[in-house]
Amino acid sequence: ADVPRTPSPAGAEVYIISPKDGATVPGTFKVQFGLRGMGVAPAGVDIPETGHHHLLIDVKDQPDMNAPLPVTDNIRHYGKGQTETEVTLPPGPHTLQLLVGDKSHIPMNPSVGSKVIRVNVQ
Repeated sequence: ADVPRTPSPAGAEVYIISPKDGATVPGTFKVQFGLRGMGVAPAGVDIPETGHHHLLIDVKDQPDMNAPLPVTDNIRHYGKGQTETEVTLPPGPHTLQLLVGDKSHIPMNPSVGSKVIRVNVQ
C-alpha cells in the first residue's frame, strides 16, 4: 500500500550547483547539491519542511513517487544529510538529477526534483 507523502514547502527547489549542464568531466567528479525553500535533515529525522537528497544517474523513467526510493547504482541515497558527493562513471554521456525525499526516502508532495543535466565523462 502507498505510504502518505510528506508535503513539500511552497516554492521549494533543488538544483545541481556543479557540474554545469553540458560539462565534460573526468571519470571521478564532484557533484554539489543546492536546495532553496527547505532544509536538509538525515533520513529518519522528522523535522517539518526538511528532506534529504537522492541522485538519479541515467534514470530514464521517474521512480514511483508514492513509495520509498530504491537503493540502486542509478538511485543513490544521501540519507546522512550530505550536500555533495563524488561520483565515478564510465566514459560517455550521462544524465544527473536530484530528487528530495522525506525521512522515509519517499519523494515530497509535490515532488522537489532538479532539472536533468547532461555531462560527458572523459
